[in-house]
Amino acid sequence: MRFCGWGKASLLAMVAGYGLTGLLPGAATASEPKAAHRAGSTYTLPVPADAQVQIEGSVAFTEGPAWHPDGQVYFTDITNNRIVRRDADLELRTFRQPSGRANGLAFDLEGRLLACEGGGEGGNRRVTRTAANGVISVLTDRFEGKRYNSPNDLTVDSLGRIYFTDPRYGDRTDIELKDASGQPIEGVYRIDPDGKVVRVITHEVDRPNGIAVSADSRYLFVADNVNSGQGYDAVDHRCLWRFELDKRGDIVADSRQLLFDWGTDRGPDGICLDSAGRIYAAAGFNVPSPPRETSKTYKAGVYVISPNGGLVDFIPVLEDMATNCTFGGDDLKTLFITAGHKLWSIRLDTPGYLPWLAKRDR
Repeated sequence: MRFCGWGKASLLAMVAGYGLTGLLPGAATASEPKAAHRAGSTYTLPVPADAQVQIEGSVAFTEGPAWHPDGQVYFTDITNNRIVRRDADLELRTFRQPSGRANGLAFDLEGRLLACEGGGEGGNRRVTRTAANGVISVLTDRFEGKRYNSPNDLTVDSLGRIYFTDPRYGDRTDIELKDASGQPIEGVYRIDPDGKVVRVITHEVDRPNGIAVSADSRYLFVADNVNSGQGYDAVDHRCLWRFELDKRGDIVADSRQLLFDWGTDRGPDGICLDSAGRIYAAAGFNVPSPPRETSKTYKAGVYVISPNGGLVDFIPVLEDMATNCTFGGDDLKTLFITAGHKLWSIRLDTPGYLPWLAKRDR
C-alpha cells in the first residue's frame, strides 16, 4: 500500500475566462458555458450568473470528492485503484494505492476519512475508515454473513450514523445478498456509532447510488440510477427520492417522495447538500450512450433540486460524465465536481453543508 507518493501534478490546470485551449496535453479547443439559470424563477439562485467551472486536476476516472478544511480535496481514481489528494498547494498526490476500488468518500464527525470500497477486480466490497495516522479500520464487509455487492457512496448524519448505498453495476454473477425469492438486494445500510449495521432500504429503490441526509436528520435523499441490466429502460429508475427518517434512523413506511425524474436520460450519480437544504445531483450526458442512456433533455452537469422537489438551477459541465460533487473552500462556497478524467470546481453564492464541520462549529 502506498501513501502520498505520486509527486508533481503536471496535469493540474486552471481555467481563465472561458477557453480551455492548451490546458492539458492534446486537449481540444472548447468553450465552457456559464452556469445556466431558469428564466423567471422566483428562487434565490445559488449559482452566480457569471460563475464558471474550472479544472482542478486530471486523472483516469474521477469519483467521490471529499474536502478537508486544511485545503485538501480527496477523490477517487477508480480505474487506477487509488485515492488521490489535491493538496492546498494545488499538487496532486496519491494518498492510497491500492484503494480496494474506492468510490464514494466522506469524513465522519471526528474528521476521519470514510471510503466505500467497491466490487470488481481489486475491489474489497467493504466500508472503511482511515485515521489521521493512516491506520485503516474495516467498519463492515458483510451483512448477515453475505458480502456486499459493491459499496458505492456514503454520507454521515448529525448523530454520526453512516448511511451507504450498495448497488451492483456490471457483472452480477457473484451477488450474495438476495431476498427470499432469490432476487438480488441492492440496498441502503446504516452503520450506527456502536458498529451495528442495519439495512434501511431493501427494494424501495431499484439501484441506489448517491446519498445524503438533511441537516436535521429528518430526511434521507437517495439517487436511483439503473443504466444497465434488466429494466434499465424503465423511466422511474433514474430518479431522486426523499424518505422520512424516524428517530432511530430508519425510513418511515410509505414516506417515499419523488423529487426529480431524468426520464431516459442519464440519471443521478453522487449528491450533496447546501446550507439551504437543496440537493446537488451529478447527472446527465452531453452525448448519448445508446441503447442505455439518452441525452434528449438533461445534459451533463450538476442539477440543483429543491428539498421538496423541482429543479432550481443547473451547472453545466463540459465533459461526460459528471459523477459526484461536494462543497469546500474556507467559506464552503466552492463546489468540487468529479467528471470524466478531471476534478472541477465552481464558486457559488450559497455555502454547502458538511456534517462534521457543522458539528465542529456548534
